[in-house]
Amino acid sequence: MRQFARYTLIAALTLGSALMAHAEEDDLVFRVDGETLVYDTTRGDEAGGTDDIEVAHVDRLLALLRQNPEIRVLDLNSTGGSLYAGREMARIVLDFDLDTLVSGECFSSCVRIFLAGAGRRMLLGAKIGFHQTTWSPGSVEEYYNANRDSDGWGTPFDFASWVYEDTQTEVHDDLIYMIDRGVDAEFAVRTKGVRADDSWYPSRLELTRAGVLRERLRDAE
Repeated sequence: MRQFARYTLIAALTLGSALMAHAEEDDLVFRVDGETLVYDTTRGDEAGGTDDIEVAHVDRLLALLRQNPEIRVLDLNSTGGSLYAGREMARIVLDFDLDTLVSGECFSSCVRIFLAGAGRRMLLGAKIGFHQTTWSPGSVEEYYNANRDSDGWGTPFDFASWVYEDTQTEVHDDLIYMIDRGVDAEFAVRTKGVRADDSWYPSRLELTRAGVLRERLRDAE
């Protein structure tokens, strides 16, 4: 009984330490500044985490917006990360009708969050970058092994056939999202031609002409 209690205490202390470390990372990544919520993933590794957009940030974003209804702007500085998290955070930004701002760099999956803004600005000297998504061989193998039974992939070739179809759907959905957010269709297509190991940082003029940067559309009086 005492041994069980000791193990329970150790587990509780370990969990508590992990939660404190995660909270410390969140405090670095998120910061409320008046009507602006700063989201800077480049500071995540200062608390022993990563500098990526992470799934855990989705719930944190939602909680902060609910706790601070005065927030009107999401200030972004991130080189990307989880595609799923980027999509979910973009959905939240849309729902809260926020404006978005890039004060440093917004690259890869960060751009989806940025495009969710009703008004979208970039400070002088900041930059926005695009490239194709990537899926590492190790992650592909892990996903296949975890889902092959439930999804009915009898062989890796079945899986490859599904990936081929799913990739086309994903690219289509991304293009539709960009166009729906007011981005020029030709520009949107061009972003999909930048290989994953490369990057494209359009000029401010290109971003403005393409509708990536825009003022908030005012309601008709």
